[in-house]
Amino acid sequence: MQPFAPCRPALHANVCLLRKRGLSCHDALELTVRLRGSAITLGSALAVSLLLSGCAQQPIVQRSVAPNPFGYQRASAVCHVSAVKKAADGTMSVDMTVRSDDGLCSIAIQQPLGGNYASFGVNPPPSHGKAFLYNYDGKTYVDYTPATAYAGTDSFTAELIPGNGQKREHLTIHATVDATGVVVAKPPAVVAPTPTKATAKKTPVRHTTRRKK
Repeated sequence: MQPFAPCRPALHANVCLLRKRGLSCHDALELTVRLRGSAITLGSALAVSLLLSGCAQQPIVQRSVAPNPFGYQRASAVCHVSAVKKAADGTMSVDMTVRSDDGLCSIAIQQPLGGNYASFGVNPPPSHGKAFLYNYDGKTYVDYTPATAYAGTDSFTAELIPGNGQKREHLTIHATVDATGVVVAKPPAVVAPTPTKATAKKTPVRHTTRRKK
């Protein structure tokens, strides 16, 4: 589910509707203007400015299917991500449910007006798995893979750096991990070789015969 900033009813109701259907502010606004088929007047330009300022309140965060640009990523059988919760200090958080079946759960993040973040990091890292962040096709992806067969809770925080001197943003992921149906294969038992009995080496015996004189 993709969160969106509150729309102003007196402005563009069409934009609000499109935002609720998952479009970014910029895309929804552009589509609305196309559908209206009219030039933007001074009044509507002001409305557009106010709308975009409302949209810029928080990044766009949503559960995503990992694009797998590296060719080795595998998605977990269970991956659910809640809507973003924003604290008074601006810190964001989401709840994640994932299975520890060697697969990952992925979140796609964009800056408020679209586009990926300039840089990022993880601090603190997860205690029972691994987090992997990368940029791809205009989005910043946060992948979490829990340790195999782990069951319990985990958490980590992604540091998102917009660039251009803007303030860093923080997204904390609270993960609930289950291991339903996960079986860890036991390594085959090592059987010591059976010792063989040493064969005694026979010493040759020489027999000498003396001739009688």
